[in-house]
Amino acid sequence: MALDGVAQCFERAGDVKHLRLHGDCHPSNVLWTDAGPHFVDLDDSRMGPTVQDLWLLLPASRADASRALADLLAGYEDFADFDPRELHLIEALHTLRLIHYAAWLVRRWDDPAFPAAFPWFNTQRYWEDRILELREQIGAMQEGPFWPI
Repeated sequence: MALDGVAQCFERAGDVKHLRLHGDCHPSNVLWTDAGPHFVDLDDSRMGPTVQDLWLLLPASRADASRALADLLAGYEDFADFDPRELHLIEALHTLRLIHYAAWLVRRWDDPAFPAAFPWFNTQRYWEDRILELREQIGAMQEGPFWPI
């Protein structure tokens, strides 16, 4: 069901332009110095829609994210145009990130460093929380964008 919702979000967005992305652009991957921001951890760089590099900078709650998105898009549009149809992709990209992260951990679980670094992973509680989170994401994808298009 979650992947069906992702597909529907991409259908609603239509054919959006792709560009080179950081791919994992969240606040922990932006280091600030007196010279300004420096982006690190470029191993997820890829081609994709603009919103892929913007949504991870938003706060977790939809209400806070809606307010922050206005500022983020205003700043972004000082440099480039933003296609508002991409807003249909935010919850879909969030859902895909949740799935991808769990899969990333599963693929590496036999590495002895991973159980030590991620002791909470592969517990009953972890999977219960992921199921709940995916159910919430299905609802969020059905609600549509939290910002007017």
